[in-house]
Amino acid sequence: MREQGAGTGEGIAPIGLGADPAQRWAPLTDAASAVGRDPVAALGLADRVADEVPLPGAGDTLGRWSALATLGATDLAVARALEPHLDAVAILAEAGREDLATPGSTWGVFAAEGPGRQPEAAPDDRCRWRLDGVKPWCSLAGDLTHALVTAWCGDRRGLFGVELLEPAVEVLPGEEWPAHGLAEIRSTPVRFVEAPAQPVREPDWYLDRDGFAWGGIGVAAIWYGAGVALLRRMQRQASERQLDQVGEMLLGRADVALSAARAVLADSARAIDEGAADGERGATLALRTRQVVHDAVESTLRGAAHGMGPAPLTREREHLRRVSDLGVYLRQHHAERDQAALGRRVAAEQPW
Repeated sequence: MREQGAGTGEGIAPIGLGADPAQRWAPLTDAASAVGRDPVAALGLADRVADEVPLPGAGDTLGRWSALATLGATDLAVARALEPHLDAVAILAEAGREDLATPGSTWGVFAAEGPGRQPEAAPDDRCRWRLDGVKPWCSLAGDLTHALVTAWCGDRRGLFGVELLEPAVEVLPGEEWPAHGLAEIRSTPVRFVEAPAQPVREPDWYLDRDGFAWGGIGVAAIWYGAGVALLRRMQRQASERQLDQVGEMLLGRADVALSAARAVLADSARAIDEGAADGERGATLALRTRQVVHDAVESTLRGAAHGMGPAPLTREREHLRRVSDLGVYLRQHHAERDQAALGRRVAAEQPW
């Protein structure tokens, strides 16, 4: 059950982008709300959500963004538990390996790189692939049944499906997890010792595929949903008392910022479905869209703090959690580094 208190339910309403009707996602809102912040309970929705949420590039990418935004507005811990599963299902569909996502399986995507030995993949004497090494930053590794894992095949990076319940897979305790934001989404290292692995496609396919950029936009849709929830809380303040001019300015600025974010998300969905977001075009579109959404949501986060003051942060547990969760979630964006990457592309491609 969700905890009750001042501000409970703020932002918990479905979101529709563009022509996609918000009420289409009302059942998703109800289901995500019912599991609270329990990631295991959230993963129990994995099959249902994957069946309901369209695949990117299949003609209803706008609906996918709306579903992800709805999860972001409902609860970011639930969104963070389900988004990698949805991403893995989309990756397997893009690879033509839907057979790996069996009913009842729950998937993560472990693609982070870190210092030290990274997992290596090689065939054994029966030409079956095995993984060896330690993978860092594996979110919910102890709660998932499977993961897509990047591993090195010589000097090339491959993608492999791995059953995490295998004895050859060990979830390591790692360092203490002191997070306040997204505290339930524990990330730990995972050790693979000749772990059986299914190659998904040829080496380097994971990063080169069109869907890599599209998945990054999907994460931005979740940020957008959380930003909408913050704006709804600011609107409630305006309905409870007369805002001064600064309060009105902050509310108006948040409206403009999130309207821009909504527009670029809708435009990205159209481009993907029309075949105009492949290859380098898709990579540029993803950087641009993520930057606009990131800046809009970060501005709204700041505006909510300035406009509403300390009361919601000290009296409303749900609002405080959303602010803490969002601060962590937004750091999946590489800030000025991603902006510089976009600038390099604009300089090279001259798109204007």
